[in-house]
Amino acid sequence: MSILEVRDVSIIYSDDKRVAVEHASFKIEAGEYACIIGSNGSGKSTLVKGIVGLVPVTSGEVIHALSPEQYAYLSQITEVERDFPATVREVVLTGMQRSGRRFPFYTREDRKKAADAMETLDITDLADYRIGNLSGGQKQRVLLARALCREPKLLILDEPCAGLDPAITAEFYSLIDHINKKQGVTILMVSHDLDQVEQYASHIIMMNQTVEFDGDHEAWCRKCAQEGGHYHDTVN
Repeated sequence: MSILEVRDVSIIYSDDKRVAVEHASFKIEAGEYACIIGSNGSGKSTLVKGIVGLVPVTSGEVIHALSPEQYAYLSQITEVERDFPATVREVVLTGMQRSGRRFPFYTREDRKKAADAMETLDITDLADYRIGNLSGGQKQRVLLARALCREPKLLILDEPCAGLDPAITAEFYSLIDHINKKQGVTILMVSHDLDQVEQYASHIIMMNQTVEFDGDHEAWCRKCAQEGGHYHDTVN
């Protein structure tokens, strides 16, 4: 069952008329671990921002089978000031906010879901730490816990490992694989980490303004063999 369809989507920036995405189309099926890959400037992050409504789609359409409450978005990690006052527990709890709800009145169930998400991400011992004092990998776990505590059916991630060291990156991809396989959460991730994508992804989409490849892992391997490494060079 398709839970997301990108149908002939183009995105043109209004300020400089630059075409970021041109006639992109693909479908995401329930249960997939899908990754969008491509070189810098290929339009992959812009496309994901269009999917979640952060940038306007110029033409085409994005069809969601899920309600906004049923998917979560995790952007690239950003710098947080060291004296930022929020604790890990407080940041994770904000994932339970809903439209029409009054912040900061969380229910007992909200707090339990946040605690469960922290346990899943192995950050319970960091609950009272200020998020600004954490490492990059720890911050990303906190933000992932924030996304997961609302129990999404679809998790959309935009280069979540940018700037993280290789060991932390490998650990993060393994964690996402666990969430996909054990919790049944469908994954759509933008990534530069081709080795990790080839290890875990069941569905690979390659962007170069438009979709140059859209298929499963086996089809990707066959295409790379036919191209003699050209696809790997393009992504890297």
